[in-house]
Amino acid sequence: MKLADLLEGRAETAIGGAEITSITDDTRKVTEGSLFVCVKGGSFDGHTAAAEMLEKGAAAVVCERDLGLGDRQIITENSRKLYGELCAAWFGHPEKRLTLIGVTGTNGKTTITNVIKHILMANGHKTGLIGTIQNEIGDEVLHTENTTPMAYDFMALLAKMADAGCEYAVMEVSSFALVQHRIGTAFFKVAVFTNLTQDHLDYHKTMEDYYQAKKMLFDICDTAIINIDDEYGQRLYDEVNCNKLSFCINKRLAAYKADSVQIKSTGNKFALLSSSGVMFINSRIPGMFNVSNLTAAIAVCVEIGIDTDSIVKAVENYNGVKGRCEVIPTGRDFTVICDYAHTPDAVENILKSVKEYTEGRLICLFGCGGNRDATKRPKMAAAAAKYADRLIVTSDNPRNEQPEAIIEDILKGLEGSSTPYDVVTDRREAIYHGLKIARKGDIIVLAGKGHEDYQILAGMKHIHFDEREIVAEGLKLL
Repeated sequence: MKLADLLEGRAETAIGGAEITSITDDTRKVTEGSLFVCVKGGSFDGHTAAAEMLEKGAAAVVCERDLGLGDRQIITENSRKLYGELCAAWFGHPEKRLTLIGVTGTNGKTTITNVIKHILMANGHKTGLIGTIQNEIGDEVLHTENTTPMAYDFMALLAKMADAGCEYAVMEVSSFALVQHRIGTAFFKVAVFTNLTQDHLDYHKTMEDYYQAKKMLFDICDTAIINIDDEYGQRLYDEVNCNKLSFCINKRLAAYKADSVQIKSTGNKFALLSSSGVMFINSRIPGMFNVSNLTAAIAVCVEIGIDTDSIVKAVENYNGVKGRCEVIPTGRDFTVICDYAHTPDAVENILKSVKEYTEGRLICLFGCGGNRDATKRPKMAAAAAKYADRLIVTSDNPRNEQPEAIIEDILKGLEGSSTPYDVVTDRREAIYHGLKIARKGDIIVLAGKGHEDYQILAGMKHIHFDEREIVAEGLKLL
């Protein structure tokens, strides 16, 4: 592709006729004829390698300042932003061949995107999914490393979806992806805001910055669907300028309102009120937070024109997402639930929901990730103690921090609490311990890992760690 065609007038160059063989921001992937984009990251600044990349064979470099490289440098205000746009152009703008639906917020993204995809597929619309657990092209499952892929990988994935005949792409849109311009020139038919609670402050530093990052999605969508049960959602609803619709549970007026909610261990029943009439929803996924998630997903599908009767039928046949309030079979007289909850709000939501149908004690096993926002650790403990009858404090992904130091931070949140707790640093042994102390009617919630089948230890070493397997192993020891 000619350099001028790739740039699409977004930046000036004196060598527009140069043939570009590849584009990358990774020094390891530069080959003869590459366009190298200088991106400044947390530990490496691509600008420092620009001259070397030209020597390696790059046709030109994109940079944010004059590097003294003459005609072979293309200067732009924001190289990350231009890189996202270049990736879209490189793949022939696949985002324009799909109807994009985006979901952002701290909690609920995975469930909402999966429900939307399920409804669309059930109604004959081949759909791609981009998210935390995995990426999907119709029924084909693809591995993922990030909630939202990096810019080049993102456009490559959209191109595969479009080439495979997908009509829709439903995706979780992370705050990282928005501020890092990973989604390039993508524009969304519908965008959903779920909620905002403390998370990722090691990166965003303040809740205001975190909010502003999420808000960016609503500058690039036709219609916003916003949870007004959330304080930040109320603010966002007042601030966005696109077409907007609200959703809520019980308390207030909204475009989509879940009412007459019945929560059981086997699922939820509720009436969904909107301008399209009343839909009576009977779902197999339990929890009040899932009522909110289902309401958002259904609202999206109504807004893009899916028949309401077909939506109701599809929801009734939906079995839930791996690692999201997932019941792990035990064959015993107690229950084990695996959930991805790893923020104070998410922990409170899952425990509050499960508490409603717990016959015995509610036991919560949790830890906190290393090299991440440490201020949420005592808050997670306080949230767990609010609803659990007993806690087991352990490790999550300690990474390069000492697990004992992380636990020490967690325990500060239990000062003054009467909720009994055990500390078992090794997570495998902690799960075994939970199974040993369980009684008839108890429910054990394993919080934090969810769908993950690994644990990250010192040196960023990944080890296989699937809590479903570990529960099965532990049961054999009883």
